[in-house]
Amino acid sequence: MAGSVFGTNFRVSTFGESHGKAIGAVVDGCPAGMKLSEQDIQKYLDRRRPGQSEFTTKRNEADKVEILSGVFEGKTTGTPIALLIRNTDQHSKDYSNIKDKFRPGHADLGYFEKFGFRDYRGGGRSSGRETGARVAAGAVALKLLDEFGIEVHAYTRSIGPVTISSFDPEECCKNPLYMPDKKAAEQAGDFLKDCIRDQDSAGGVVECIATGLPAGLGDPVFDKLDARLSYAVMSIGAVKAVEIGDGTAVALSRGSENNDELYMENGRVHKKTNHSGGITGGISDGGDIILRAYFKPTPSISRPQSSVDQSGEDTVIEIKGRHDPVIVPRAVVVVECMSALVIADALLAGQSARIDRLRI
Repeated sequence: MAGSVFGTNFRVSTFGESHGKAIGAVVDGCPAGMKLSEQDIQKYLDRRRPGQSEFTTKRNEADKVEILSGVFEGKTTGTPIALLIRNTDQHSKDYSNIKDKFRPGHADLGYFEKFGFRDYRGGGRSSGRETGARVAAGAVALKLLDEFGIEVHAYTRSIGPVTISSFDPEECCKNPLYMPDKKAAEQAGDFLKDCIRDQDSAGGVVECIATGLPAGLGDPVFDKLDARLSYAVMSIGAVKAVEIGDGTAVALSRGSENNDELYMENGRVHKKTNHSGGITGGISDGGDIILRAYFKPTPSISRPQSSVDQSGEDTVIEIKGRHDPVIVPRAVVVVECMSALVIADALLAGQSARIDRLRI
């Protein structure tokens, strides 16, 4: 199976299945000499970990990471960093009644048509559990970016019809939906309780902001920074749309409204606005990068649905087991980490763009 490797200079490959023995990642290209511990990675995995509230799956995984290589005496060695997360709470029997049926909204049909085989235990490689490996790798990227004063933070912007109207970053850690607006979090919680009662699920939007980036990251043609970010975030299973900056609103604006005017201050170029979302012509322009990821509702719902089976017969499917009524809160850190992987890769690539940066 192709498609499990991401990045050019800061390169990541992930492995493992939802109900296999483990998931994990190998990170190649991380410079030597950076302080890195399992706790540096664990704090991000803890944010994604299931079973933390009534709005997440009850699958009880500790998601403890093990660093198998690439770190010696607390610092990176410059060699591949192997990261392992063992699966400890698989209930494969929960899927036995649907092993020959295709779940609506899942990758089952396409997976079966492509490979002539599928791991029905939670989706196997196409399961959302694979994102745990991305988070582990992304945590290494976030640690690297911190060395350069670059920060990447994401949060829940909306769930269903409820959108935040205020922003308190400390509030994110105080509610299970990771929303920076207490009132919106309460309203979204009520909406989700209605979805659970109706045996249904909800979608939402994750917003991600990266600060401290220098101008000049990214390339102007196929490897535009916004193109790479979109590619990375769209590779998260449930994402159906990505916006940078003003996003689709630019189609309704005029050039005089959309252009970010420039000015000099303290010897540096600044922007009066940030409609571009920090990227112009595929290259970072010194402003904050602003990205939004739109997540579909969790496809695993327990109400009866029409489907077909592997023999081509019509059938009815009822999905049992443990599933999130909304993906968004646990996906916040996934968006954060995938964005960090792209920025770290672009940062390293940027070092070879000019000869004066190669001279020691």
